[in-house]
Amino acid sequence: QVQLQESGGGLVQPGGSLRLSCAASGSIFSINRMRWFRQAPGKQRELVAAITSGGSTDYKDSVKGRFTISRDNAKNTVYLQMNSLKPEDTAVYYCNADVFLTIATMHVYWGQGTQVTVSS
Repeated sequence: QVQLQESGGGLVQPGGSLRLSCAASGSIFSINRMRWFRQAPGKQRELVAAITSGGSTDYKDSVKGRFTISRDNAKNTVYLQMNSLKPEDTAVYYCNADVFLTIATMHVYWGQGTQVTVSS
């Protein structure tokens, strides 16, 4: 069984910063793409950022230049550094990963979510 555990959410003022972490644990052969999603109240879950095992990244347009996704493959951990936060960034943030349990068996796993609230 594989688990993804997020941490680092909280309350921050507009213009502030937060760093989210998501650590994968369990019977992991390797991890391919890792992602951060978010879901605001009354809205659909949306992709915020993604990173491949090789370090290639992709971002939602509204967070480009403010958010940075990174990963530590040795620790099976993905990070999301969020700077210049805005009230519209308020949401529950979820990590997601394509985890290979064997060389040929891949499943997609989700974390439980961490709340980020941007408010003065």
